[in-house]
Amino acid sequence: MDQRTPPDLSRDAEAAARAVSLSAAQRAGAQDRDDGFPSADLADLARLGLLAAPVPVAAGGAGLGEEPGAGALAEVLRLIGYGSLALGRLYEGHVNALQLVAQYGEAGQRARLFADARAGHLFGVWNTEPAGAGLALDADGDALHLSGAKSFASGAGFVTRALVTAQGPRGGGTLMLVVPLEPGTRADLSAWRAQGMRASATGTLDFGGIALSDGDILGEPDDYFRQPVFSGGAWRFTAVQLGGIEAVFDAWRAHLVRLGRGADPHQLARLGEGAIAVEGARHWVARAAALATGGTLPAARVVAFVNLARLAVEKAGLDVLQLAQRSVGLPGFLRGHPLEQLSRDLATYLRQPGPDRALTGAAEEILAAGEGVADLWDGDGP
Repeated sequence: MDQRTPPDLSRDAEAAARAVSLSAAQRAGAQDRDDGFPSADLADLARLGLLAAPVPVAAGGAGLGEEPGAGALAEVLRLIGYGSLALGRLYEGHVNALQLVAQYGEAGQRARLFADARAGHLFGVWNTEPAGAGLALDADGDALHLSGAKSFASGAGFVTRALVTAQGPRGGGTLMLVVPLEPGTRADLSAWRAQGMRASATGTLDFGGIALSDGDILGEPDDYFRQPVFSGGAWRFTAVQLGGIEAVFDAWRAHLVRLGRGADPHQLARLGEGAIAVEGARHWVARAAALATGGTLPAARVVAFVNLARLAVEKAGLDVLQLAQRSVGLPGFLRGHPLEQLSRDLATYLRQPGPDRALTGAAEEILAAGEGVADLWDGDGP
């Protein structure tokens, strides 16, 4: 294995992400169609080392996300999301999968799957299922095979290493599986007619009949749901969303400059409110990344903070969208205007599951805490 440590992880990964972000933004318009997909951008991720970057240094990667506080990973995700939210969604899933492999995989599994990442395979994490057709691992003697499907699977038909949840045989709990897939097979994208994120290739994938072995099972039953990794990892998609929020803000500001509308006090007031929202989101993302990866707080406290961060970033995004659309007016809704696709993609990606439960769960944790509010997130909780 390659034991070398990158000379400057933050600088190198950030530089690669900036390059990908620029080219992805230029290609995003052409990819904005029902059968679109950022294939060229994924090739750039592989070429510049970002598909392999989340692999631990000891396994030949750059260890992106291993650093305390995950600051470098947050910045990479933000930059990629700025260029393309569809690409950012796919890359966040890839990072998530590799982090789960690093945490729960046995030595042989880690070596094999990390080699796949270095070779350019795209990983994804899929856990949503169509009603009545959930994924199950069935046993026929010593033989294992899958039945069922996953829905709302981003990168369906393009992800070649899918980390999925499945009901284990004989009621053995929920298992994590890493399933090798051939590109262009088993995916049905016909129902993905979304307003935004059209290039994310989100659809249903049928796993029926795929044969697996014990070596494809990752960790122990129900490991996938262990906290704070399960809920705390949501900070990663807030970093991608932050990039999308900043892209909307910059397109809005450029519109005002281009048309010479900056002297209007109402436009200035809206822009100022938008800047407050953007900066607030930046602080929530940075703090959530630090707390989720710092290891100094109890799991419930980490989950509560990350859930609050999810909702704060969502609110910031919705505020910026409303302000930008109010400011730009009808031109911002016309195809071809820079704001139009950015707004659709952000509005769609901001829709994450269980927002009400996230809010009330966080509030319950805060209510039960013995500390004052200034001490809730600082130090070793009870």
